[in-house]
Amino acid sequence: MNKNIFLLFIGALFLVTSCKTRGKANKLTYMQNIENIATQATINTTHSTLQNGDQLVILVTAKDMDVVRPFNQNYSSGEVSQTTIPNSNSPMQGQTSLPGPSYYIDSNGEIDFPVIGKLKASGMTLVAFKDELRSRLSMYIKNPSVNIRVANYKVTILGEVTRPGQYIITDGQTTLLNALGLAGDLTMYGKRDDILIVRNIDGQISKEYVNILQADFINSPYYNLQQGDVVYVTPNDTKEKTSRLDPNMPIYISVAGIVVTILALVFKK
Repeated sequence: MNKNIFLLFIGALFLVTSCKTRGKANKLTYMQNIENIATQATINTTHSTLQNGDQLVILVTAKDMDVVRPFNQNYSSGEVSQTTIPNSNSPMQGQTSLPGPSYYIDSNGEIDFPVIGKLKASGMTLVAFKDELRSRLSMYIKNPSVNIRVANYKVTILGEVTRPGQYIITDGQTTLLNALGLAGDLTMYGKRDDILIVRNIDGQISKEYVNILQADFINSPYYNLQQGDVVYVTPNDTKEKTSRLDPNMPIYISVAGIVVTILALVFKK
């Protein structure tokens, strides 16, 4: 009889453990309903827009480089530009050279480009601005090529990630998942259903909580990050409970274990 009760107890314990483990796994698997979302909706492909204060590195090229020289003032094709940015695979570390002269978007949302003059840039996507500049250059150059990079496009990732910090993105656009990947992904203590994104829109601070366990977040305007976004991964209950524990608790437990063992030996005799 005792044996049967013991086996039933072990079986029940196994079932409880299995259910608990499965529940935890569901809290770690990203975009669990991606199949449904992929067939029911189109992924948001909105690109980041340029903002006042962005630093643009612009290099104009053509078959005849002498023709484009006036449009690349203070830059020689045989030189390396002094504009450098950190590599995107480590926060604010390592330098990558960007060829070409740099221009800051002023408070009016414009850059002062050689020969052409003032050009509106703020509020435009990088692709749209590149097309506009190429169109303007076509009046002076046959088949011009324009290469533009945002040298100071950055996002900040904090909280329960492997490598928190500030990341500069050379492409001028990134998604939430890509940014989390740069930071080494969430730790096991990070809440995947409660990621805070703080954004500055024309001086107004907005915030949104994103659940990356459900795939419908890819249709959110916060799926594509913007310049200056701050991503904060909230710690889960386990991390909060752990942080409240006395750091000497393991020592207390060890001492208590020793005391119990000694008392057991004493009473056994």
